[in-house]
Amino acid sequence: MRRMIRNVHDAALAALMIDDPVAKCAAAAALRHDWIARTLDVLEGGDDARAIAEPGRPSRPQLVAPQALSSRHIGSREGHAALLHAIAHIEFNAINLALDCVHRFRSMPAAFHRDWIHVAAEEASHFELVQARLHALGHGYGDFSAHNGLWDMACRTADDVLSRMALVPRVLEARGLDATPMIVAKLRRIGDDESVAVLDVILRDEVGHVAIGDYWFRDCCARRGLDAEAVYLELMERFNAPWPQAPLHREARLAAGFSAAELDRLARGRR
Repeated sequence: MRRMIRNVHDAALAALMIDDPVAKCAAAAALRHDWIARTLDVLEGGDDARAIAEPGRPSRPQLVAPQALSSRHIGSREGHAALLHAIAHIEFNAINLALDCVHRFRSMPAAFHRDWIHVAAEEASHFELVQARLHALGHGYGDFSAHNGLWDMACRTADDVLSRMALVPRVLEARGLDATPMIVAKLRRIGDDESVAVLDVILRDEVGHVAIGDYWFRDCCARRGLDAEAVYLELMERFNAPWPQAPLHREARLAAGFSAAELDRLARGRR
């Protein structure tokens, strides 16, 4: 008989380890439902769980180094699909990243887990929206190769929630805030208004997701007596995290919690 899951952390781990994207999305939605229904406990203040080296993922897409990804012109049908596939891959990884936060960082308050359960469910919804657009072009998730940069950073920051909040939401996911307007412009040029509408939803929600990461990063810094913005730059250097590429989406980043002074510093580039 299967062991009954009674806490959000084990439920998040079970969802994290699901290979099938459809089933993973359903599990993320069910986790939020169960949280709202208060049918699962939170082990608040417990010891953090062991890191997960490999989350559940389908056998495809093939994972390659970022420089090995081939570029395709969005004007071609293949290039159009490849762009949407790259977005779907980001959203799939974002489900795993949010679930991992709930599973792993058990020492954090219940509100932390509430926030990342909510993020996991929204990321699952985003994946489903992009997957539907891929299907409309005759493709599906796994049809193109992809890289593993988001999960790699999750592994590198698995031992410290402060570093995770700094370098995944505030670095890697915040880059999506900057990139989305340019992607939207490309899709508009080829008349793909349906995908533009999907990206409008994703951008709106992702501002909130980065804001959640920002809140918990600053909370961790405050509890440790650290200057958040100085620590952020220090962590970017220590982990050799990618510097944001211009132009920054200042409005979105300000809404997500970055300060104007911080954005001015990021805009000057790495030194």
